[in-house]
Amino acid sequence: MTHYINSTHTDIQTAYQSLILSASGWRKVFAQDLNEESTTGDIGAANEVLVILMADAFADYLEQVSTGGTIAVAMDTRPTGPRIAELFCKVLCGRGFTIEYPGICAAPEIMAYARTCRAFVYVSASHNPVGHNGVKFGLNDGGVLSAKEAATLIAIYKQKITQGGVGEHANELYTSCQPEQWNAIVASGPHNKKATVAAYDSFSREVLSGSTDPSLQETFFKEMRQAISRETDRGSPLSLVCDFNGSARTLSIDKEFFASLGLPFFSINDQPGHIVHRIVPEGESLTWCSNELERLRKEGPGDEERHVLFGYMPDCDGDRGNIVYWDEAQHKTGILEAQEVFALSVISELSFLAHSGITENLAIAVNDPTSLGIEAIARSFGAEVWRAEVGEANVVNLARELRSRGKTVRILGEGSNGGNITHPSAVRDPLNTMCALIKLMTIRDSGNTIGLFHRWCTLSGQENRYHEDFTFADVRASLPEFTTTSVFESYAQLHITTEDHAVLKSRFQDVFIREWNTDRARIRTDWGFAGWKAIAYNGTVASDCSDNFAKSAKGGLKILFTDTDDNPVGCIWMRGSGTEPVFRILADIQGNDRTREERLRSWLTSMVLEADKQI
Repeated sequence: MTHYINSTHTDIQTAYQSLILSASGWRKVFAQDLNEESTTGDIGAANEVLVILMADAFADYLEQVSTGGTIAVAMDTRPTGPRIAELFCKVLCGRGFTIEYPGICAAPEIMAYARTCRAFVYVSASHNPVGHNGVKFGLNDGGVLSAKEAATLIAIYKQKITQGGVGEHANELYTSCQPEQWNAIVASGPHNKKATVAAYDSFSREVLSGSTDPSLQETFFKEMRQAISRETDRGSPLSLVCDFNGSARTLSIDKEFFASLGLPFFSINDQPGHIVHRIVPEGESLTWCSNELERLRKEGPGDEERHVLFGYMPDCDGDRGNIVYWDEAQHKTGILEAQEVFALSVISELSFLAHSGITENLAIAVNDPTSLGIEAIARSFGAEVWRAEVGEANVVNLARELRSRGKTVRILGEGSNGGNITHPSAVRDPLNTMCALIKLMTIRDSGNTIGLFHRWCTLSGQENRYHEDFTFADVRASLPEFTTTSVFESYAQLHITTEDHAVLKSRFQDVFIREWNTDRARIRTDWGFAGWKAIAYNGTVASDCSDNFAKSAKGGLKILFTDTDDNPVGCIWMRGSGTEPVFRILADIQGNDRTREERLRSWLTSMVLEADKQI
């Protein structure tokens, strides 16, 4: 038994200083050796105290907001996960809660299951490097705590961690769970895991069909199977490949779920915890999946392998998966940008709503750095776009607010991160993303009913792009032309010294207005910008802050640029990360010229760094 009293107050406070607390998750490098790429499972005594008090704070919070039911505790496949999850289980058990511990679960899986529980704790650092870890908290609405709820929990935690005697208190909490209680929790793990898988499968069918009626669900999936079968009949059988990268999805429903649709499924790096490359599913991380897709296309012994069209790679908690595809025209693989993944999912789901006869009061909820191309897509379907500050909880809560006003919000998400959230789910899910792409490719013209891609081409004024034997390359080429910074590239993550981001943005305002006034001719020549306005994104609220950029505080700040006809044609955006010690920037501009985005991003970078250096 570890005696936490031996961890000094100084050590505990030092460990606490690097802990990031936000609605999106509580994260830090938990590996005891402080190496963010570490594979050790040891988190050290000081970090154990932090975790124990997290559990204690969540227990206090639950006693304030809910009664009855079990607490589900699950984790992704990071080496430090088992110890952190064990501490949560023991403290919550000692506080009198009934614990269900299924072990490794994908984030959408545990959140689907938690709809039948009192609350959940999910141990994960999402896309952060393997030595990081953290915690997501939620109740039984299928998502993480809202920003307001998270602020209450954070306040409870801060009060606990900063008081005297935290080591002794942590030791008391840890030993309050009796050995036989912990043994019983562990023994019930396999049963709990079967329950989470069953709940996730059932909920996924509800999400994808848009119905709680089992008969209507079966009708939808029958139509999907028939549509996929027709692709085989016309000589284009559809198969999938996944690079699991040792993630939590290795133990989830993916293979069986896609098999139920009649889709052959192949995978690599499918042993839980066998993380072989960078976790974030962006850029170079997708190379493994791309190479395997190409290998199957060229070396596969049969049609199933040689007709793999899509591949995906989830992050460690499995709540999103970005996409690679086979380009039939170029006879090689391609990698979709995160913004493209979301845009294609939106086209599919809005087309499917129209296909189902739903065309009124449509809305999409997105985060502030989602590309302006989404507005172009939405206009084609008569839908509105509403934006919230970065953070899944913010986008989910904005969607809920819109539904309370009578809007139909089928799809929402953070385009800058890729993947989508399909209602009634409240979390990103690669199953939903893959199924959106599959629908777009397989629900084709039939009788008097036009298919999803044909409908999109017609509504967007691109009828000339449609032909019966369209390929995915044709679908991708139909996207609105915008070039956007990937927020996960190193050049999009600045390291600044100004701690008060409102002060930084106020200085940035001075720099930006000087640049705009002195170099307006070049700005119009280079990028076509004739006007601008500043928008602050705080939680679910967007407001004009052209008079005072500091109003955006710690939230997102966007400068929206317009042409001579007042049409939005580009933007620059900034916000300090809530889960990593970096300041994120992004540029977004109409057209497919990467050099224009690079120049715009470079301009933004120079202005932010100048503002940061000011005294």
